[in-house]
Amino acid sequence: MSTNQLHYFYSGLLSCIKKIIMEELGIIVLLVSSILSFNTQEIGTHKNVFNDELAINKSIENWDKAWETKNLELAVKNYADVTDWTNAFGDRVQSKVQLRKLLAIIFSMNFVMIGENNYEKNEIIFLNDSIATVRSKNIRKNQEWADGSKMADRHINHLRVYHKFDGEWLIVNHMISQAWPKDAK
Repeated sequence: MSTNQLHYFYSGLLSCIKKIIMEELGIIVLLVSSILSFNTQEIGTHKNVFNDELAINKSIENWDKAWETKNLELAVKNYADVTDWTNAFGDRVQSKVQLRKLLAIIFSMNFVMIGENNYEKNEIIFLNDSIATVRSKNIRKNQEWADGSKMADRHINHLRVYHKFDGEWLIVNHMISQAWPKDAK
């Protein structure tokens, strides 16, 4: 190959490499800007955090009060008509109507209703202006088994997904789990 041919060959090769690097760099810049814009939109633009947190916390207070008073209507008040609810024992319902029926059975079991709730602070994360997730922990004390014997304190975790419909925060998904102490007995 002549010097001229080598020059054109390396110039062409260099041009191809530059083009590939620029395309890759463009993709990386686009990806990074998309991620940054997604995060800003999701967390940074939620405008009514204070009022929305109040409404969501009130719905959890309603749930707690409903358990204390066996008030079915208050218990289901903040659920959407189509909701997915699963408790720590694996009972699952997928509508507000089904939830009301299941809670009627649960509320009729006196041993389930004995005890005191001790909720910790709710962890609310707004994914956008109309979707929020909430983690709650309740340490339930002095509950009894069906035979009347005392249960150890129950550490009950709730994960709720809220959707804002026409200005009202409603629960569309509620998963309840329980962590028993992990002692080496």
